[in-house]
Amino acid sequence: MRINIAIDGPSAAGKSTIAKRCAKLLGYSHLDTGAMYRCVAYKAKQLGIALDDEDKVVEMIDQMTISFDSNGNVFVDGNDVSLAIRTNEMSMGASDVSKLQAVRQRLVKMQQDISKGKGYILDGRDIGTVVLTDAELKIFLVASSEARADRRIKEYIEKGIEFNREEVIADIERRDYQDSHRAHSPLKKADDAIEVDSSNLTIDEVVNVIKAKLIELGVNYD
Repeated sequence: MRINIAIDGPSAAGKSTIAKRCAKLLGYSHLDTGAMYRCVAYKAKQLGIALDDEDKVVEMIDQMTISFDSNGNVFVDGNDVSLAIRTNEMSMGASDVSKLQAVRQRLVKMQQDISKGKGYILDGRDIGTVVLTDAELKIFLVASSEARADRRIKEYIEKGIEFNREEVIADIERRDYQDSHRAHSPLKKADDAIEVDSSNLTIDEVVNVIKAKLIELGVNYD
């Protein structure tokens, strides 16, 4: 039996890392929806389009392509933007464009179309509440702002991105507020989602929680 899995939660909670591990475990496809919003912000910045200009941003989306390869690399119009979209600036930019209802409608439709065939793991802010309301397993992954900042800093060090820890924490808390207070599809836990606090858990420990839920659902994995 193949199912769809929704993993939601705030910025830097570890959603993409967990989604990738689970996708490998199950032989499923991982769709990083947050990266899609980062791509929109990146492209808009490249073209000099204001992130609050809904009409122009939507027109741009209709003319651009976003794709992923099997290694998790992200491409905009065929160009690898995997590193370029992972900065603090693009994180906040993604939060800005995600406030726009028409932008969300475009990207949500893409995500729903892609995952119709089952066997997908999507992570983001509104997967369980908007994108995949019928997902068989919904995880709401949280962690303290300090723990999330440390994880993001580790990522920055690995990728050679400059940072200031206090600014990283402030950006995370600011994005939390924006994501949970936006008018359209705010970040919130779905009623049927399982909350997992990963602040003091390893990746393997979080995956083990999900494995237990898969067993309960009768989903086989290697």
